[in-house]
Amino acid sequence: MLTALTIRNIVLIEALELSFGQGLGVLTGETGAGKSILLDALGLILGNRADSGLVRAGEDQASVTATFDFIFMPDLIRKALADAEIELETGEPLIIRRRVKADGGSKAFINDQPVGVALLRDIAPALVELHGQHDDRGLVNPRGHRALLDRYAGIDLASVERAWANWRAAESRLATAREAIEQARAEEDLLGAHLAELETLDAQPGEEEQLALARADMQKGEKLAVDLEDLRHLWDGSDSALAILRGAARRLDRIASEHELLAEALAALDRAVIEAGEAEEKLEAAADALQFDPAELDRIETRLFEMRALARKHGCQPDDLPARLAEMREALASIEGGEAELTKLEQAASEAGERYRKLAEKLHEQRVKAAIRLDKAVAAELAPLKLDAARFQTAVTLLPEERWGMQGMDAAEFLIATNPGADFAPLAKIASGGELSRFILALKVALAEQGGAATVIFDEIDRGVGGAVASAIGERLARLADSGQLLAVTHSPQVAARGRTHYMIAKSSEGTVTRTGVALLDAAGRQEEIARMLSGAEITAEARAQADRLLEGV
Repeated sequence: MLTALTIRNIVLIEALELSFGQGLGVLTGETGAGKSILLDALGLILGNRADSGLVRAGEDQASVTATFDFIFMPDLIRKALADAEIELETGEPLIIRRRVKADGGSKAFINDQPVGVALLRDIAPALVELHGQHDDRGLVNPRGHRALLDRYAGIDLASVERAWANWRAAESRLATAREAIEQARAEEDLLGAHLAELETLDAQPGEEEQLALARADMQKGEKLAVDLEDLRHLWDGSDSALAILRGAARRLDRIASEHELLAEALAALDRAVIEAGEAEEKLEAAADALQFDPAELDRIETRLFEMRALARKHGCQPDDLPARLAEMREALASIEGGEAELTKLEQAASEAGERYRKLAEKLHEQRVKAAIRLDKAVAAELAPLKLDAARFQTAVTLLPEERWGMQGMDAAEFLIATNPGADFAPLAKIASGGELSRFILALKVALAEQGGAATVIFDEIDRGVGGAVASAIGERLARLADSGQLLAVTHSPQVAARGRTHYMIAKSSEGTVTRTGVALLDAAGRQEEIARMLSGAEITAEARAQADRLLEGV
């Protein structure tokens, strides 16, 4: 709830600090005293547009700070703060500050952390619910009527939400399967042709690299063929260098024993023969490896180029062709077995849809019955509020299937008719602001809830009424405030007498300077202010006595 409000340099308010508590708080004062300024200041906290005209004349900037305390912070606020990475300790108050410059610029802060004004607007519905002469939010907005009706009826939507989610998931799986099969069918002939190509080629993993290496070796062999053939004469035949070297070694072997130098020469020659033999083996092995076969090279190149071309055609690497072949076989198999699987998915989606429909139809019946009860409850509140000629109706209508959702298959809206024979119309169509506020009061009393906001404000709900009607309004406001916080800006002494706390708004002038101030009244001050509201400018003893009777009566 709102526990404190500090205002600096807003229009006629120079400096103001107010504290608020639970229950009904009333704000009174003469016309033009500045009650609307307080609401405008609070509007800045709720994310309303920053108008430079709100800055007090002669000042550079104005500011408003509001403090809210919660026993349990509303989920809407908790989630919004978490998304904005603003952390609050358990039990820590929520402090919102808005600063407006005379040039029109503004800044917003939550617990001293700068935030966008959009965040203030996001959390406003959980902070303050304002009902006034130009109310366009809260209970007037039909977007929230279905949720209010469900809360009134005690409806738990969990089973419907689960059924909806299951149905949507089943329909999604079915749509995906249908799309896949339709696409496969459309491409079946092309798929078959591609599959035949891949099966004919029958590429193997790693084959492309092997073919490329073999091709490269053959191309080298073609280039080195002449050189290798020339080198072959060095060891082939009886007149080759190697044959001559071996013959020399044999002849030297016969005389090596005659002198040690001959023996050393033989050893060196033997090593040369061995090395030459190894060279001969290497050259023969190289010749075999680099053997050039034009027919084989043509075969290798043809297969290699076919493999690479097919890989480009399918947008993959040659080594991925076996996997692509497997995918295409699977795709063709899925076409053949797709009908059976599609039938299963259709059956599952149909059953999920039927489960949702049954639960949604039951929910519709609950809402219709609750609407009848709510209509009767609101009707009982209209006559005491001088709305006895008016009628209230909760319209529950079935939606077309494309608009069904997690909350069921129907919409709910609160409608009214203010005159006998008039057609029912949305709440927002009421011409009279006073009637609208009283309708909302009747609805809130019937709903017996606070609408989700921490603080509820009624701005001049008693405009144009008095006597018993004003007394009825005051009694209902006090009843609503029993379990929360409600503030009422009022001109009615009957409403003011119901307040647990009473604030008087007054305007004063010193020369050319005009200021608006707010004072928390004690018992004597309350008597005097209510007497003023009863008698006007001149407060009489009779007015004071009547004020006492009003205060004693509550």
